[in-house]
Amino acid sequence: MTESATSTPLPEPATGEIRLTAVLHALADPVRLQIVRQLAEGHEDMACIAFSLPVTKSTTTHHFRVLREAGVIRQHRRGTSRVSTLRTADLEQAVPGLLDRVLAAAQTEALRHPVDPPSDAPTME
Repeated sequence: MTESATSTPLPEPATGEIRLTAVLHALADPVRLQIVRQLAEGHEDMACIAFSLPVTKSTTTHHFRVLREAGVIRQHRRGTSRVSTLRTADLEQAVPGLLDRVLAAAQTEALRHPVDPPSDAPTME
């Protein structure tokens, strides 16, 4: 197996280095919050292409990087794909209760104010 085909982790902060301000900044963006919600509702590991997001591929890459650098998600390369995992236990240790409350609030908001993406919005298929 070649090195590019192995599972390679991408740089991320250690659990003790996760900062509340970085996590809040990462979760404040609607697209990044959507990514976190999809990870929380989906499989443990999800390839970037599995997400349905209303932004371009390059913008998607930026959002994943912000989440990873804040310590919200863990990413690793698996072959030619990047696979993401929500760092639930690490976030609970760093900022207890925050992720559960943010996800609950996001769910409540989505039920109150459902938003359909514009018909001309780019999708990641």
